[in-house]
Amino acid sequence: MTDDNRAVVLASGGMDSATAAYEAQARGHDELYLLHTRYGQNTEQREYECARALAGHVDAADFCHVETSHLRQIGGSSLTDDEMDSYDALAAVLELVRAFEDRGPICELHEEAMPGLEGLGCDLCVRGRNPELRTERAVLDDVREAARVLATSPGVAAAIPNVGTNVGTALPGAETVSDVAAIPGRIYELGGRVEVPANPEFGASEHVATTILAATAVDPNRRGAVNLATDDELLDAATERELDAMEFDAGYEDRSERLREQFEARGAVPDVLFHRGAFGIEPITYVLGETGAKAAQTAAELIADAGER
Repeated sequence: MTDDNRAVVLASGGMDSATAAYEAQARGHDELYLLHTRYGQNTEQREYECARALAGHVDAADFCHVETSHLRQIGGSSLTDDEMDSYDALAAVLELVRAFEDRGPICELHEEAMPGLEGLGCDLCVRGRNPELRTERAVLDDVREAARVLATSPGVAAAIPNVGTNVGTALPGAETVSDVAAIPGRIYELGGRVEVPANPEFGASEHVATTILAATAVDPNRRGAVNLATDDELLDAATERELDAMEFDAGYEDRSERLREQFEARGAVPDVLFHRGAFGIEPITYVLGETGAKAAQTAAELIADAGER
């Protein structure tokens, strides 16, 4: 925190504190205020002495000591927990890192304090500004919009197959299932309503992702798809809209390769893919689009058209 030539440095007394203090002075902040906190750490006295000495070395305008020992009750740190050895501390750090990879506890606290953030997938403070992460965020937002379209469009619940529906969008240049965002656990019908069980995640779909990867390998602009139950009236509605439809074999084995070969032989990726099922495989139709949200919108329109027939 700075104001003109003043700066506040949070000082634990270690190397980082000294670096921060001298960096602040190098940037023209001659009036330094050092803030040190005691939170019940086992090395608190030594840290206090070092922080106090640092304040003298940089000729700080003031040295402020804050008592926060109540934080010791939270635990989970080898600095405050006598029963935690270095191995346990490392395990706790790794667990925290894994938590932050999926947005993390800071995001949960922010959403609790600001309910308007809930469900938006905001992770800016954890991940920062990064072009690749912004692209991932845009893909997740697109799938979230696709799920909203499916959940609010009339007639969609009746078009959901027994195995459930999913909708996905791939990252540009996607190569694997983990590059495709979709809804974990699939979208399902419950009491005549469309239920979306979770926020989108990368790698959450296999069959929809496989179809998208086959499509984008031939046409990079086809990065989205949604699956529905195969229905003749829906297929007729696609024909009336002059959408390109293609039937394919229902088998799962080498499906991605087979679809890619069919797309290449046709010279284009169709708008609608469908199969009539097989032993143990429910008949499924895929609606493809530039993104999952556009595919979902097209699917909702086809369902509406079919319902009017």
